[in-house]
Amino acid sequence: MSEILSRKSLSPNVFQITVAAPAIAAGARAGQFVVIIPATQAERIPLTIADSDQAKGTITIIFQLAGATTRLLTSLQVGEKIPHILGPLGVPSEIEKFGRVVVVGGGVGIAEIYPVVKALTAAGNEVVTIVGARNKELLIFQSELSVVSCQLLVATDDGSSGRKGFVTELLAEAIKERPVQRVIAVGPVPMMKACCDLTREAGIKTIVSLNTLMLDATGMCGVCRVKVGGENRFACVEGPDFDGHLVDFADLTSRLGTYKDLEKKADDHVCRLLRGKNG
Repeated sequence: MSEILSRKSLSPNVFQITVAAPAIAAGARAGQFVVIIPATQAERIPLTIADSDQAKGTITIIFQLAGATTRLLTSLQVGEKIPHILGPLGVPSEIEKFGRVVVVGGGVGIAEIYPVVKALTAAGNEVVTIVGARNKELLIFQSELSVVSCQLLVATDDGSSGRKGFVTELLAEAIKERPVQRVIAVGPVPMMKACCDLTREAGIKTIVSLNTLMLDATGMCGVCRVKVGGENRFACVEGPDFDGHLVDFADLTSRLGTYKDLEKKADDHVCRLLRGKNG
């Protein structure tokens, strides 16, 4: 049981919680995740560790309200406890001194890149961080990222903050400006694919973080499989980071939509339960 110590809304449908998890905080590294079961008989969901504090024994998790299980997690308040948190899981992000690194985050992925940017900067890299969202209200973690980045660039679809347009436009400009040794992209699948298409032409190694379908998170069930370089790989134990130029994004997109109808039914059921609980 892990107690929720703080909880706040970062943007519409995006929430941040800090929970007491000393064992996880002690071993957590950039790029790793946890699996959470927020209520009895709820499903398991993977969520990236956005930050950790070993001294305080806490981890911070950012998540988007997207279905039944995240709705249950959203309903928990400060002082309540999460029944099960498993982690840290996954292979930590590769952190070393590469040189000039561009890290791109979109949507909730903006929070997920924070520990990676922080670790890359600490390793002596020149980190250019690019974040994007549909509008200003959906941008998160800008102040945190600005502190650990050499440069923070912003793009919004409607131009309400930063450049009007897409993160790929800013990425192309950063590549053209000066040599880039590595690109890391985290966010919606179409965004990561677009970044990889751009960097493939430039010959820049690009890493993507894949939040695939996941069940046991131990590599036993095979649900999290993704095709990388023509082979099945398992995101829970071999990822979540993979070489984006080798990822089969068409297969990934298809698999992510497998249970949409069932997810909608489950979410409707949880909504009814929570309405009854709240009177």
